Amino acid sequence: MYIMAIDQGTTGTTVCILNQAGSLVAKVNQEYPQIFPKPGWVEHNPEAIWSSVTLMIEKALVAAKIQGQQIAAIGITNQRETVMLWNRKNHKPVYNAIVWQCRRTSSFCEKLKKEKKEKIIRAKTGLVVDPYFSASKVRWILQNIDGVKAQAKRGELAMGTVDTFLLWRLTQGRSHKTDVSNASRTMLMNIHTGDWDSELLSLFSVPKSLLPKIADSSGVFGVTEGLSFLPDGIPIAGIAGDQQAALFGQTCFSAGEGKCTFGTGSFLLLNTGEKAVPSKAKMLTTVAWRLPGKKMTYALEGGAFVCGAAVQWLRDGLGLFQKSSEIEVLAASVQNSLGVEFVPALTGLGAPYWDAEARGIICGLTRGATKAHLARATLEALALQNVDILTAMQKDLGKKLKGLRVDGGAAANDLLMQMQADYMGAEVTRPVAIETTAMGAAYLAGLGIGFWKSSDEIKKIWQTDRVFKVQISPSVRKARLHLWHQAVKRSRIS
Repeated sequence: MYIMAIDQGTTGTTVCILNQAGSLVAKVNQEYPQIFPKPGWVEHNPEAIWSSVTLMIEKALVAAKIQGQQIAAIGITNQRETVMLWNRKNHKPVYNAIVWQCRRTSSFCEKLKKEKKEKIIRAKTGLVVDPYFSASKVRWILQNIDGVKAQAKRGELAMGTVDTFLLWRLTQGRSHKTDVSNASRTMLMNIHTGDWDSELLSLFSVPKSLLPKIADSSGVFGVTEGLSFLPDGIPIAGIAGDQQAALFGQTCFSAGEGKCTFGTGSFLLLNTGEKAVPSKAKMLTTVAWRLPGKKMTYALEGGAFVCGAAVQWLRDGLGLFQKSSEIEVLAASVQNSLGVEFVPALTGLGAPYWDAEARGIICGLTRGATKAHLARATLEALALQNVDILTAMQKDLGKKLKGLRVDGGAAANDLLMQMQADYMGAEVTRPVAIETTAMGAAYLAGLGIGFWKSSDEIKKIWQTDRVFKVQISPSVRKARLHLWHQAVKRSRIS
C-alpha cells in the first residue's frame, strides 16, 4: 500500500506517491496559468486548479505503476492564504481564487491600521494586518461580486482555502473542513482557542455560515466519492498548509528546529512547541499543526513573497534562459555580481518589512554587467532576504540558530544553498527528498490511518543529502549585507 500526497502550489500542482519506507515512487508536476487582471492583482481559475490535480493524480498512478485501490490514504498540502467561494449545490466557484500574492485589499488593510485594529488582530491571530491573508480577500469578493453577498446570507455558499476546495471536490461536497494550520492563515481563527473568532468575522464582514469546520492536521477528513480517477472510500487523512507541511516533512518536531522552503516565495518556519511566541520583530506567530489528542504546536514564520517566482520572471519576462534550472550555471559563470543588486519586491516586501508598496529594482548596473551578473544577483537576493528574516527570528528567540534545513525546488541549486549558508553564517542541511512539503502531507496522512505509528518512526526514514558549511568570513558577510540593505531602502521609495 502507498500514500498519495497532493501538493497544490501557487504556480503548479505536484502529486507524489510514497511507500512505507518513505521513499518517493512517483512524482509528477504541472504548471497552470496565472491571472493578472490589474497591476498587483493575482488570481487563479479554481477549475484550472482542479483539472491540474485530477490530471496529476492520474499521471502519478501511471508513473508509480499502481492502481488507485493501492492508495491507503491521501494527504493534501496547499498554497495557504489563497481563497475562494463556491456554490454548495453545484460546487461551482462564484469568482476566481484570489491568490495570497494579490495586493488588491491594501487600502482596506491600511484602513484597519488607521482604526487601530492591528493590535487586537495580532493578539488573536499572530498575524500582521496585510493583504496577504485570506480575510480581506473574502470580504472583497462579498463586497464586489454581484449577488454573492445575498447568496452568502442565504447560506448557499461555502468558503475555503485550496485544501478545503480540494477536499470538497474529492468527497462530492460531503466534507467541508480545514485544518488548524490553514485556518490560522485566514486571519479569522483565534490561534489560542483553535476556533473561528466572532469579533474577527464581524470586522471582516464574513458570515459564519461560509466557514469550514476546523480539524486536527492528521486524521480522517473524509473519503473519496464519485471520482473517475480514484475509487470510492480512500481516506483523506492529512491536511496542512504548505509551509507547515514542509516543517513536518523536515521532521522538525521539536521546539527550536527550523526550515526554509524555497518555492514561489521563500518561507522560514521555526517550531516553538506548545508556546505561541509573540514577535517583536514583525514575524508571524502561526499554528504549525495539531495532532489528535495533543495540544497545538506553534511556529514563528517569516516569508519573502518572491523566490522561485523571481527566477521564473527572469525566464519568462526577460527571456534570460529557457529552463529555471539553467540559472545556476549562468550565475556560476561569474565570480560575483559586479555590483549589480536585484531586490525582487515584485509583489511588495514581506517579513520583516511588510511594505506592500515596495517595488522590485535592479541597480548598480555598469557597462560591464551581463545577464550572468543579473542571474548571480538574483540568487544572492534570494539568500539575503532570508537572512533578514532569520535575524529577526533570532531577536525574538534571544538565541542564534545553529543550522537550517532546506527544501523546495530551488534547494537543488547548490550555488544558492552555499550562498545561504555563507550569508546566514550557519550550516544548511538538505535532505535526500527536497519535496518535503508533499512529504509532510504524506506523513500526516500516514499517521492519520496508522500507516506509520509515530513521529519517531518517521524521523528514522528521513535522510540527509548534503550539508553546506560556511565558507566566508564575518567581515565579508557584513559588507555584503550592508550593500543589500542599501538596495532594499531604494526599493521602498515610492
